[in-house]
Amino acid sequence: MKGAAVDFDIPADLVAYLDELDEFIEREIRPLEEADDNVRFFDHRREDARTDWERGGLPNEEWEQLLHAAKRKADAAGHYRYPLPAEFGGRDGTNLGMAIIREHFARKGLGLHNDLQNEHSIVGNNVGLLLMIAYGTDEQKAEWIDDLAEGRRGFAFGITEPEHGSDATHMETAAVRDGDEWVINGEKTWNTGIHKATYDLIFARTSGRPGDGDGITAFLVPTDSAGFEIVEFLWTFNMPTDHAHIRLTDVRVPDSAIFGGEGRGLQVVQHFFNENRIRQAASSLGAAQFCIDRSVEYAKARTPFGKALATNQAIQFPLVELQTQCEMLRALIHKTAWQMDTYGVWSVSDKVSMCNYWANRLCCEAADRAMQVHGGLGYSRHTPFEHIYRHHRRYRITEGTEEIQMRRIAGYMFGFMGQRSPKGVHETVPSSGSS
Repeated sequence: MKGAAVDFDIPADLVAYLDELDEFIEREIRPLEEADDNVRFFDHRREDARTDWERGGLPNEEWEQLLHAAKRKADAAGHYRYPLPAEFGGRDGTNLGMAIIREHFARKGLGLHNDLQNEHSIVGNNVGLLLMIAYGTDEQKAEWIDDLAEGRRGFAFGITEPEHGSDATHMETAAVRDGDEWVINGEKTWNTGIHKATYDLIFARTSGRPGDGDGITAFLVPTDSAGFEIVEFLWTFNMPTDHAHIRLTDVRVPDSAIFGGEGRGLQVVQHFFNENRIRQAASSLGAAQFCIDRSVEYAKARTPFGKALATNQAIQFPLVELQTQCEMLRALIHKTAWQMDTYGVWSVSDKVSMCNYWANRLCCEAADRAMQVHGGLGYSRHTPFEHIYRHHRRYRITEGTEEIQMRRIAGYMFGFMGQRSPKGVHETVPSSGSS
């Protein structure tokens, strides 16, 4: 008896959409990238051009305005909101679709169509909007949804704390009720995007004990509130920086500032962990494949000592190993994203973690190998490999550290978490290990 056929091809509608996106990039985005010396943000001048050194290393305003212009063009063409429900102007995009698109974009290399240094893409991954749609009160939705969708304003995420890092359940930031208001005290770090955000989604303990998953509440806090202070912007491996250490001293917000329900803050943000992580894995895979593709092209064209580099096994074999890993990872990412669409986002949490930590590590290895193949040129900023390495090295920490991801996988393997199932069984979130 023959088994049912398994189709590993990318769905025809997605293939057609990739062609549509490519045509849009060439028609609308590439000319914008090449106008007014905007290419300085992508060539060897990129880090300097993007960074306003006179303002403490913040992103250059011209750089951010260029990204905004590209997003608005993409939104007008109907691409930016692809993953959103149709009622909010989206295309009801799938996790498989987002994974394939993100890999496709990253494989093209650096460009205005997609630059992951600040999560920019013409097909957006607007987590704040997705959270607002899922968890905002009617009043919050009326106030925020249009502005978030149009890019007029947004909010940052204040989760990580200086002394606790990945262990969000032991946060020291606390909020205490005072009549119809809450008083918040504490500190947050790596508070990304706070230089522009009008609000910060602050996570604070309102009940329970340190280590409890419940009892943490999310508050939409205006960044101009009395007692809200940006202590410093933290310089990073890849500049510019929009990652701040902030302090809250007796910051008062009304009860209506609660987002997602009192005591349910961590559950709210964890809702989209898997979707974010599979998309990030796909992006890292695409960047890794770009490094391999460029290295193969260079090795075939470069002829030291009278013969092509490509004839040397010392060049071939490391790239063969990286290409093999890309092929295996691509199959797992596609399968995992498809299962998320079919059985629910929590149905394959262990596989999402496998995809994520391995893709981020693979990208760094591929960028390093590309530098080696390209020699002195690869080490220079006249090739993009150093930028790819410096940026994607971040994701081995910030999108859930490799150790946290491996711990999560072990939890399923050894029975410390809810049993995985391809039939949509939801994950039992561990009491610690959030990022």
